[in-house]
Order: sequence, then structure tokens, then C-alpha cells
Amino acid sequence: MSQEKVDRYKKEKANRKKVLARNRVKRICGTILGWVILAALVGWAGYAGYRYYEKNRPVETFYCDTSVLDDYIAGLAQ
Repeated sequence: MSQEKVDRYKKEKANRKKVLARNRVKRICGTILGWVILAALVGWAGYAGYRYYEKNRPVETFYCDTSVLDDYIAGLAQ
């Protein structure tokens, strides 16, 4: 091996722990970021689906005859 290769090898060996630690941090950050993006997409899809469901759900309408109640209140006022 030439002296240049030996020096390069020693330099790489000296910085190996730093490089491995940096790569580990990058990998962990990438994994966390991926999970956050996935959670955001799933949350957005769920919210959009719920909103679509609520918008297209049939509306239940109740009708009641309040004429008896109106007559009673009119009788109280007299």
C-alpha cells in the first residue's frame, strides 16, 4: 500500500465512530419523519372520508303538529 492509502485508512478509522453515529442519527430521523408523514396522511384521509360521509349522509327531518300547544299558550295569555 502506498503511504497515501495508509494515511487515508487511518483517517477513516479515526473518524469511523463519528461517521457511524451520524449515519445512525440520519437513519433514525428518516424513520421518525416517515412515520410522521404516514400518520399525517392517514389522519388527513380519515378526516376527508368522515367529512365526505357527513356531507352525503341523508338528513333526518322530524315534523310535529304544535297546534295544540299553540292553543294552550293562547289560552294562558287570555
